[in-house]
Amino acid sequence: MSALARYFKSVGKHVSGYDKTRSEITDALESSGIPVHFEDDTKHINEVFQNKAHTLIVYTPAIPKQHSQLQYFIAHGFNVMKRSKVLGLITENTFCLAVAGTHGKTTTTSILGHLLYQSGVRLTAFLGGISENYNSNLILNGDEVSVVEADEFDRSFLTLSPNLACITSMDADHLDIYGNATELQKSFEDFSKKIKPQGKLFVRNGLPIQGITYGIEDNAAYAVQNIKIENGAYIFDIKTPETTIKNLEFNLPGRHNLLNALVAMAMAAEFGVSHQQLADALATYKGVKRRFTYHIKTNDLVFIDDYAHHPEEINAVHAAIREIYPDKKVLAIFQPHLYSRTRDFIDDFAKSLSQFDELMLLDIYPARELPIEGVTSNWLLNKIKNTNKKLVSKQDLISEIRKSSAQVILTIGAGDIGEEVKQIKKELSVAS
Repeated sequence: MSALARYFKSVGKHVSGYDKTRSEITDALESSGIPVHFEDDTKHINEVFQNKAHTLIVYTPAIPKQHSQLQYFIAHGFNVMKRSKVLGLITENTFCLAVAGTHGKTTTTSILGHLLYQSGVRLTAFLGGISENYNSNLILNGDEVSVVEADEFDRSFLTLSPNLACITSMDADHLDIYGNATELQKSFEDFSKKIKPQGKLFVRNGLPIQGITYGIEDNAAYAVQNIKIENGAYIFDIKTPETTIKNLEFNLPGRHNLLNALVAMAMAAEFGVSHQQLADALATYKGVKRRFTYHIKTNDLVFIDDYAHHPEEINAVHAAIREIYPDKKVLAIFQPHLYSRTRDFIDDFAKSLSQFDELMLLDIYPARELPIEGVTSNWLLNKIKNTNKKLVSKQDLISEIRKSSAQVILTIGAGDIGEEVKQIKKELSVAS
């Protein structure tokens, strides 16, 4: 949503918005001249937006249906559109590259946007997170090409018509919307049919959808080979259908991120960017905030923050940490996101979280949901096999972290745990 706000501001529109709570993102929007308010009251609707002939209202499914401002705009006949439809309209007359998948969308989209931008392509990239390279979730360099996340939540990605697209993963998620994994898979099949004639679909090797395959050290059309780690960076080759690109450098940890880089490289290469330009651009990619973001990195202490909120994402983060820090004690602090997701994947969450040496659980972040009886962090805690675990309140979080002897501290979750990071970093920096 904030990327759309920045986009409309950049093309000369008046933009204002509502959010539930203040954050770094809302602060950044306000500093760029986009007012944001945090109280659901129609008195905050500025006069400039009262002319319904010249006003577009954009909302996301995170806004409850009974939201008074949303109801006001609907009742008074304003042009009201979901975010996904607006994104589809903006991109329909561009050459569109879309990234779909239950995990990896934001990182892959930001890598792809970075590769094309650094190669001089005139593009607009809408990202689901803040790029470390551009300190924004909007990369703006023209309007001929668009790069977008194709969001499967409530089938939003079916509003897009991409020229090139990829599917990074299809693990069960959003079962509160889909009901079961079969329906989720069907939505990805429907998305694959939205690709324009003569377009191409890239699919991670092993997924049950036809496309150009990509993988790591396998028989995929695009494959990562000869992986080495040097000074904390991956050095590797990419085998393409025609040739091999040698000695690429990539600075994000984790094999899941190698896959994200691989499909971004494949899509950019199919678009027409030279291999040398892609190699140079990939080496300068810095990542996305809250995607394995280092806040402290010393010999004695490491503090990493990550957005992981699904068992498979937690597994990927755990694998990345063990690859880089095989001999260090790891403390994970996890805030579950959504009652329904916690309920639907309770055993998988317990299994993935049990892998860490020490675990602290915060209460469930509700987002758009009301509580579900019996679904609590304590229920999850009791299912976790690791005995070095505890339920912690935000108020006690710093003091509990101080008691730990862990050398690697990891905060994970898609709720407001990210707002705790600054204080944790400050306290840990003083202690060290």
